[in-house]
Amino acid sequence: MADRIEHRGPDDRGYYFDRERGVAFAHNRLSIIDLSPAGHQPMASDDGSVVLSYNGELYNFLDLRRELEGLGHQFHSRSDSEVVLHAFIEWGPSCLDRFNGMFAFAIWSARDGKLLLARDPLGMKPLYYAALPGDQGFVFASEIKAFLALPDFKVKINRDALNQFLEFGYTFDDHATSLEGVYKLPPGHSMEVVNGSPLAPTRYFNPPMGAQASCLPVPGDLQARMPAQPDLETQLYNALSEVVAQHLIADVPVGLLLSGGIDSSIVAAIAARHASITTISMGFAESDIDERPHARVVADHIGSDHREITIHPHEISEDLEAVAWYFDDLFADWGTVSTRLMYKKCRELGIKVVLVGEGSDELFGGYPIFDWALRARGPMTWKLFQLYRRYAGRRYGSHFATFAAVMRRYLGETSGDLFGAVRLFESRNQLPNNYVMKVDKASMSVSVEARAPFLDRRVAELAYGAPAERLLAEGTNKLVLRRMAERFELLPLETTRREKFGASIAASWMDESQKFRDYARQVILDRSGWVDELGLRSAMTDYFSGKRQGYAFPRSISIFSNLAWRLLLLNLWSRRYVGA
Repeated sequence: MADRIEHRGPDDRGYYFDRERGVAFAHNRLSIIDLSPAGHQPMASDDGSVVLSYNGELYNFLDLRRELEGLGHQFHSRSDSEVVLHAFIEWGPSCLDRFNGMFAFAIWSARDGKLLLARDPLGMKPLYYAALPGDQGFVFASEIKAFLALPDFKVKINRDALNQFLEFGYTFDDHATSLEGVYKLPPGHSMEVVNGSPLAPTRYFNPPMGAQASCLPVPGDLQARMPAQPDLETQLYNALSEVVAQHLIADVPVGLLLSGGIDSSIVAAIAARHASITTISMGFAESDIDERPHARVVADHIGSDHREITIHPHEISEDLEAVAWYFDDLFADWGTVSTRLMYKKCRELGIKVVLVGEGSDELFGGYPIFDWALRARGPMTWKLFQLYRRYAGRRYGSHFATFAAVMRRYLGETSGDLFGAVRLFESRNQLPNNYVMKVDKASMSVSVEARAPFLDRRVAELAYGAPAERLLAEGTNKLVLRRMAERFELLPLETTRREKFGASIAASWMDESQKFRDYARQVILDRSGWVDELGLRSAMTDYFSGKRQGYAFPRSISIFSNLAWRLLLLNLWSRRYVGA
C-alpha cells in the first residue's frame, strides 16, 4: 500500500505494527518542517500507547506547543506532527477544535483499542477508507490506489457516482467515491474505529452562519456600492496576515502561484509583507488564454522574484494517463492536467511548498451562481431545478432528486436562505470533492505540498459569517476582499477591479489543436471504452465530425466538448483502475 502512494512522501518511510491487536500503519513522509529523523512517522508517544500517522500542516503548532509545554509535555522534535500527537494525549478528540491547518490523520490508542480518523475543516487533505470483504479488516489511506495492492480488494464501479461524474464533473456525494465500498471521510469530520468496526462519522467543525459585523468606510468608488458598517475588512486583513505568515513557515523553499486574479494576488501581496517571495505564473502555448501579463503587473507591484512557465498541448496528452492514475477518483475539471504539470515545473525549480488562492470563490461568493441565487424567483422546487441545471452543465439527468435533497438540508441549516445554501454546497461538496482534490492530487503526485490560506478555518469562519450583501453588490463579486485589498493598499486598482477570468484550456485545445483532438477522438471512440455502454457513440461521432456541438434542451446532453473531456478522462481512468 505504501509503495502505491510513495509519491506523496518520497523522503522517508516508516511502519508500525501491533500484531496482537491486528493494527498496522505505513507512512510515506514528505519532509517540510524538521527534516531530521526526529520527525519520522508513524510517531509514538514515549510509552508507546498512542501512535500517529499524519498528513498535512498544523499552522498554529508553535502556539499549541508552548501551551502543551506549559502543561508539562516534553518534545523531541521541532515538527508539527509531534504537536498533534501531544495535543491528542492531552485533550483527546476535542483537540480537533484547537487545530488550524490542513490534515488527515489516524491515531491509534492501544490502551482502549480505538482508532481515530480525522480530516481538516475544509477538506484540503483526502482520507479514504473501506471495509474488506468477509470481515478481513478495515483499511484507510490518503489515496484509493493504495487499496489496489490488497489481494482481497475487489474493484467495482459505483454507477451512481459515475453518473454524478458525467453530469457534474465529479462525485458530489459527501461519502461516495467512484468505486463501490470505498468511502471518503467528509471535511470537518472525525470517525472512530472500535475493534475493527467503524462508527458513523461525526462533524466537529460547524462554522457560524449569518450576519456579521462588516467594514469601515473606504476611499474610491467601491465605497458607493456598499454602505459603511463595522470592521469586517480589518478582521479579514488581520486574519489573512496571520494565516499567510504561518503558511510561509517551512524548512524548504516556498513559492506562490500567481495568476493575476484577485485571490492569488491577495495571498502574494500579504506574503510579500512578511518575507521575500518567489511567484510563479503559467501560460498556455497554442491558446489565446494567457494570464501572465496580469501576473506581471502584480509581481512588479509587490516586488517578488517572478518566474513564468509555459505548458504545451503535447504535454497535456502525454501526461493524461499519468493524471488518471494519480487523481484516483474521477474529476473533470479542465485544469487537472495543467495543474499537475505546473506543480511538476515548480518542483524542477526547486520549490517544494506552494501557496495557492483556492477556496476564495466558494467562500466569498465569486461565481455567477451566487448572484443567480440572490435573484432567483419562484417556488423553491423550481429554483432548485434551475440550480441543478446550472451545476450539471445545462443538462437534465438522473440526479435531481439527490441534489435537491442535499440542497434542502442546507436550506434547513440557513433558515431557507438560498445564497447560504449554495455557499454550503460549494464549500462542502464542490470544493472538497473537486477543486481541492485537484490541488492535492496534482501537487502530491510530484511531491509538492500546496497550501491554501483562504481555506484556513479562521478565514473561512469570517467568510461564513458575512451576509450576501457584504460579498455581492451591483455586479461586483467578492466585494469585501476587493475593498480590503484597496483599503490596505495591497494591489493596484487594475487588479482589484478586474473581472474574474475563467476559461477552459483543455476545451480550447479540444477544438483548436488538431493533434490533441485526434488523440481524444481515438481514446473516446475506442470500442473497449465506455462510449457504447453509455449510449453516447452517436453524440461523440457527431462532435468529432463537426456535425453538431450539442443537443437542445430537454435532451440530456447539451455541450459535447464538456462530455468529450469527461469521457476521455473516464476511459483513461478505467484502464488503470478497472484494469487493476
